[in-house]
Amino acid sequence: MSKITESTAKRLQNNPPASGQTIEWDSDLKGFGVRVTANGVVAFILSYRFEGEKKRYTIGRYGEDQWSAAAARKKAGELKIGIDAGIDPLAERKKKKVPPSAEGTEPTFADLAKKYLVEHAGQHKRASSIRNDKSKLDGVLARWNDLSIAAISQDDVEKLKRDLQATPIQANRTLALLSKMFNLASLKWHYRPDNPVKGVQRFKEVPREVHLENEQVAALKQALDNYRDQNASDAIRLLLLTGARESEALKSDWTEFDLKRGIWHKPRRHMKADEPHHVPLSEDAVALLRKMKPQKSGPLFPGANGGYRVTIRKPWIQICRAAGLATAVEKMGKRRRITRYKPNFHIHDLRHTYASWLVSNGVELYDVSKLLGHSRIATTERYAHHADESLRKATNVFGGLFRNAEATQ
Repeated sequence: MSKITESTAKRLQNNPPASGQTIEWDSDLKGFGVRVTANGVVAFILSYRFEGEKKRYTIGRYGEDQWSAAAARKKAGELKIGIDAGIDPLAERKKKKVPPSAEGTEPTFADLAKKYLVEHAGQHKRASSIRNDKSKLDGVLARWNDLSIAAISQDDVEKLKRDLQATPIQANRTLALLSKMFNLASLKWHYRPDNPVKGVQRFKEVPREVHLENEQVAALKQALDNYRDQNASDAIRLLLLTGARESEALKSDWTEFDLKRGIWHKPRRHMKADEPHHVPLSEDAVALLRKMKPQKSGPLFPGANGGYRVTIRKPWIQICRAAGLATAVEKMGKRRRITRYKPNFHIHDLRHTYASWLVSNGVELYDVSKLLGHSRIATTERYAHHADESLRKATNVFGGLFRNAEATQ
């Protein structure tokens, strides 16, 4: 630790970290520091406590608005005098830069969540994506519901990230959502000048690639045949026979299917890549659709109250349990211990199963990519290692010929 000078700021600017951020603290003025992010942005900061709460105030960027190390040090000293006198600099900044909410008070995270869902997600996202956003926000709202938007710090975000570390992929998606919300809060709605999620390093992700083996598919087929709701069973059969995403199948309409030519015309509004997808259907998929008694129009999988079926999560749990593909999880309820069943596979793993089986049986990655509707072949290359099985089958052909070779007379 040493005194922060111009050379300190320049050194950090020229040597940013590979990810996240680095902070150096001043040896003379307690709480005064300089921070550099992975993209080389250097800013002077002041860390302090106010009424027992640890806070961090950004004085300004190095080189912008003439914030030299000396000027930042002087400002930090003035802020510390104010803090000792009972003035919270963050609260003062909010008064100047954060507009009041409709109720005349500072907007809270709950206000931001509502504004985001109505004014952004509601205008630009699909219904399924909005449901996913709401699901992620439920956990965050339980923590930050009444917290002022301007008071949420990077430390708060880091704590949230640590608490979600058991589910790293879900944690990363939540951080991405919060980053988008705070960008809007800063650049569009002017609730605060910065984004506290910026600079928070994401967890390293290992793509999930779990697929069902032959015996598991056989058990699943038997459970599907015995399930009371055959409409739900047919939805799962269609997912397995086509590799379609759950949302593509549940939103599908009979007008999308040309059973004479064996083609499923998926409209762009149902596709993740936002492009229409015309995919050939196998004979088994066509036979399944014919068994379902095709209509001129209308949903393949009607909902209980009309329209399209929204989810098959509950049938999936029950079917996996019947197939021996679920694990019992016990937890204590209000009055007694309750047993719940958690499927060992996700519904999306049916798509992985479809792709893995095709590749391992010699189907080219390019063809699998087209069947899945991937916009980039790189997305399909995650299944490339399954091609080893196809090559092993091929080389075993020669092995069999060699083993059975006999000398001719």
